[in-house]
Amino acid sequence: MTFQGWFLIIAFIAILLLLCKPMGQWLFALYEGRRTPLHRIFGPVEAGFYRLSGIDPTEEQGWRRYAVHMLIFNATLLLFTYAVLRLQGGLPLNPQSYEGVGADGAFNTAISFTTNTNWQWYSGEATMSNLSQMLGLTIHNFLSAATGIALAFALFRGFARRSATTIGNFWADMTRVTLYLLLPLCFAIAIFYIASGVPQTLSGSVDVTTLEGAKQTLALGPVASQEAIKMLGTNGGGFFNANSAHPFENPTALTNLVQMLSIFLIGVGLTWTFGKAVGNTRQGWAILAAMMTLFLAGTAIVYWQEAAGNPILHQLGAAGGNMEGKEVRFGIAASSLFAAVTTAASCGAVNAMHDSFTALGGLIPLFNMQLGEVVIGGVGAGIYGFLLFAILAVFVAGLMVGRTPEYVGKKIEAREVKLAVLAIAVLPLMILGFTAIASVTDAGLAGPLNKGPHGFSEILYAFTSAVGNNGSAFAGLTANTPFYNGMLGAAMWIGRFFIIIPMLAIAGGLAAKKYTPATAGSFPTTGPLWTGLLIGIVLIVGGLTFLPSLALGPIADHLAMINGQLF
Repeated sequence: MTFQGWFLIIAFIAILLLLCKPMGQWLFALYEGRRTPLHRIFGPVEAGFYRLSGIDPTEEQGWRRYAVHMLIFNATLLLFTYAVLRLQGGLPLNPQSYEGVGADGAFNTAISFTTNTNWQWYSGEATMSNLSQMLGLTIHNFLSAATGIALAFALFRGFARRSATTIGNFWADMTRVTLYLLLPLCFAIAIFYIASGVPQTLSGSVDVTTLEGAKQTLALGPVASQEAIKMLGTNGGGFFNANSAHPFENPTALTNLVQMLSIFLIGVGLTWTFGKAVGNTRQGWAILAAMMTLFLAGTAIVYWQEAAGNPILHQLGAAGGNMEGKEVRFGIAASSLFAAVTTAASCGAVNAMHDSFTALGGLIPLFNMQLGEVVIGGVGAGIYGFLLFAILAVFVAGLMVGRTPEYVGKKIEAREVKLAVLAIAVLPLMILGFTAIASVTDAGLAGPLNKGPHGFSEILYAFTSAVGNNGSAFAGLTANTPFYNGMLGAAMWIGRFFIIIPMLAIAGGLAAKKYTPATAGSFPTTGPLWTGLLIGIVLIVGGLTFLPSLALGPIADHLAMINGQLF
């Protein structure tokens, strides 16, 4: 570990904290439906959309109607993308003349981008046309992210409203987030990427002569526009197979920093928005403190392990840190930080291959996802997932003080606790269940590149990434088979929507409750004690569930490494 490496990590966190309130204020304006300076530009577009679609943005929806509209919208987009991918060969903007994507591959990819997972079994530059990249995939990068933020707004209203029967309007929330947040920010970020050397063209490729005089064909396309929303919306699906390790996606150290900041920016801002929505910004700061504590601890472990290097290579006399699978342009510190950021935020973009990390260095990205993707988490999904843990934490606190618990003025009763447990239980049940099936079937065992515990980690990581809607991979698993395309597709759909429905039910129930003022017997939910309890509940409920799988995978792999064994 070096001073420069720690300086990068600390500077990254400091910049995020400075951006938290400004981003939170902008999000709060959208949450309330207030006018912004951008309404002069996009206001007519928003009004025109409502007129064409027959939507009344002032018409409020109960949680059931909100959920139904959200599901219909996402299912329609899934079918649309499936059709685009299957018909790719006959559609325009296909300069490489790629054929349509196979049925199981199109099924997997359509679900992947609909659920904000962006798992990729394919090489983008060798499989997808420009039209498929822009219309079939990038559209989901915007709308799946907008869906997540809209759902977070719905839960905020559940906590903030009193004796109400509605939690907002799904169409209005999603439209405002897309027009006044995602589009303008992505336009600015894309311009920065273009200026930094990221391609933005409808050409399919260009022939160049290398310094050695050889001829080489370089794949091109509308990369900058996809790259901007890929990071800002915590999507992670790369235009190129190498993702953010590719110089056309991530050419400089500055673009690398901007990409990491983009991944966390909205998630961090939503914590402040939540505090403002419930009338006490300290509530948001307490949640952010818990998130950042978990994040910093995980980042420190990854950096420590990668800087320490591979024990097997040390025994062979090769000293130094672990540079296997890492871009020399970024090195160990930036790669370790990127790995922690992308898995804490359910983004899935990578600038290094996680399969090549040391055993314990690769454990932290896996563990970040297995906590429920709540350490900052995906845009919207991270904060509403963390609030589910907050409900459990305040319930435990209520048991300790012997009274009905309350959180931000709302009594937390049996219904809310049962629904929170139901939502949180989706992850362990689906991750362990799908991993178990893949670990004992011939079709599942045909996928891992490595044998032994590291091969098991490749399977475990894949289903953890799918259920957690992250999308990153260990890069050692051959997943382009009907078995894995189908199983991972099902895992992604369940991991996204089987959590959302109980969460919206909680929002509807909380909105109907009256405000309960804090008393001398109330458990404080803004100080260090509350932050510590939150961290403990996340680690216990979200972490201990997976200890058996971790022991079989990364921990066993680590023990093998220090004993000089290769798998």
